[in-house]
Amino acid sequence: MFSLNAFSRSGLLSSSPYSCCEESKSLFAVSRGGGTSSLCPSQRNAASSAVVLCSAGSNGRGVVAGERTVTNSKPAMGSTATESAPALETYPESNVCGAAEDVYGDDSAIAEQLVTPWAVSVASGYSLLRDPRHNKGLAFNEKERDAHYLRGLLPPACEKKIMHNLRQYQVPLQRYMAMMDLQERNERLFYKLLMDNVEELLPIVYTPTVGEACQKYGSIFKRPQGLYISLKEKGKILEVLRNWPERNIQVIVVTDGERILGLGDLGCQGMGIPVGKLALYTALGGVRPSACLPVTIDVGTNNEELLNDEFYIGLRQRRATGQEYAELMDEFMSAVKQTYGEKVLIQFEDFANHNAFELLSKYRSTHLVFNDDIQGTASVVLAGLVAALKLVGGTLAEHTFLFLGAGEAGTGIAELIALEMSKQTKAPLEESRKKIWLVDSKVCVNHKFGALNTHTMYSFSATLCIHSHMAYLMQGLIVGSRKESLQHFKKPWAHEHEPVKGLLDAVKAIKPTVLIGSSGVGKTFTKEVVEAMASFNEKPVILALSNPTSQSECTAEEAYVWSKGRAIYASGSPFGPVEYNGKTFVSGQANNAYIFPGLGLGLVISGAIRVHEDMLLAASEALAEQVTQENFEKGLIYPPFSNIRKISAHIAANVAAKAYELGLATRLPRPANLVKYAESCMYSPNYRSYR
Repeated sequence: MFSLNAFSRSGLLSSSPYSCCEESKSLFAVSRGGGTSSLCPSQRNAASSAVVLCSAGSNGRGVVAGERTVTNSKPAMGSTATESAPALETYPESNVCGAAEDVYGDDSAIAEQLVTPWAVSVASGYSLLRDPRHNKGLAFNEKERDAHYLRGLLPPACEKKIMHNLRQYQVPLQRYMAMMDLQERNERLFYKLLMDNVEELLPIVYTPTVGEACQKYGSIFKRPQGLYISLKEKGKILEVLRNWPERNIQVIVVTDGERILGLGDLGCQGMGIPVGKLALYTALGGVRPSACLPVTIDVGTNNEELLNDEFYIGLRQRRATGQEYAELMDEFMSAVKQTYGEKVLIQFEDFANHNAFELLSKYRSTHLVFNDDIQGTASVVLAGLVAALKLVGGTLAEHTFLFLGAGEAGTGIAELIALEMSKQTKAPLEESRKKIWLVDSKVCVNHKFGALNTHTMYSFSATLCIHSHMAYLMQGLIVGSRKESLQHFKKPWAHEHEPVKGLLDAVKAIKPTVLIGSSGVGKTFTKEVVEAMASFNEKPVILALSNPTSQSECTAEEAYVWSKGRAIYASGSPFGPVEYNGKTFVSGQANNAYIFPGLGLGLVISGAIRVHEDMLLAASEALAEQVTQENFEKGLIYPPFSNIRKISAHIAANVAAKAYELGLATRLPRPANLVKYAESCMYSPNYRSYR
């Protein structure tokens, strides 16, 4: 496999092909523009299974000593040797006594002299061990070690118990960093480990640990893992996208870092979210890692701590807004479509409300776009509610829902519940919405982050509450009398009712059967609130969805104890089993990772060109169907993550079927068995055998 595109594009390769000299046994002939290559007949067999890496000097010579070298000039000192000389041989041209030839020109160059870092070589030996996609570490067998010049570069052992090493770390962030290091040096082993230990490692590579990783991203940053597109690249985004080495991109996860989990504005350090999401697209959904692209749009940050942090890696300026922001996003979306085509999925992640709703509305009719915070959260919650009906009885339309939080997550969940309710009852959507109530709040003061955007929709039972250096002024239940002052996405939920201040008062007034928290602030489902829910519900459904764990509205233990073991509980971040009155309660996790990997796979295998709301309903139905009677007996309303690949295949099949039904699929003919087809398309992390 040859990887010369970047060099032919940049014009670093000569316009005239080098001659294929038998004396020097030069392996390649390269030309500008075409990126073509040819091998000597005597070398074709040797290079047939090779991976090509690039690195060389401005002096036009070969690669570093010890590699299988490709030369583009006569051998040094008139030699006809086929390989570079041993590392200790002295070259007249070198100005470092006893060292290898100064092939890069680094030693002889003065500070102002430019050095071109390119070359072409067969990936073997040391370079192969530094290639994360092809490195097998200690799994290289004896034959491969001989064939690829690995003798002496690896210890004799042919296996290594990575999980044992990971478990030695007591701090979750250390495990996260160890997993990221593994991903950078051995991609297949990283995904194999994650797939085989998904329940243990999911909280490490994603929420809640990824939240801490984003907060400290500047300090733990080692190597870039995606594309950083800042205001400095405005007008050049198409060129930036072409710098990415892969061309067949199927899924892009993009964030601007303004609303990372429940942690607020983390600016450029939000890159941990796209990286983590795409790792799950591969491990849980089977999308090839080379087809995934994480992107951070850096327009600055309003987080004063980061602006004053010497290790912050992003633009040190206040956030761009208005036309400047819109133009940058529009250029990005156009460049993505031009570069990767109509069928690339663009997942918006952790944008603040004022941008999230606008971006989804603006591009959903022209691009294949999906907002996980609005649509993914809604789909996974709906699946949990559909499953919970088997425990509490009744239909969706027979229940009353109360939300704490009226931001993109809260209103997105509410809308999808109303859509499903309308679908089941054949009633108008406006009528179905009347069974759903929302409580919001307005930010008054924020000592840490400055004024927050409207994505922060928190509510408290007191008029004013201080939490984590932030102060919020209570607004209360969204009712008709407030309609004129509400943001557009809240207005559909302004029902006729007298004003109610505080969550506890709203619970007592509405008497909901289902309480859902999407506020982003912990400890807001107080003992009084849970006890009130239990007072008029035999089995109150309580979903504390906010991430990370510290921001959860209540813990599993609090929900079970305060409801005297009667609550049906699920959370956004994981909690361990709870013992109460001699019974063990296992809580479910309403994690978006149930939905978006399977949804994405379904869109990819069907060649869908748009995301339709019916696809989200199809994904919810598929997930709910995977909850077994054994799960219900434990109080679970979600299946265990240990079966996630099977779950993702069924979700992908349902989504693909809906795409074909709606006429949005382009991959024809339609496979006869979509579940088996989805499974056959999934990436496998098993090692390949090398020649």
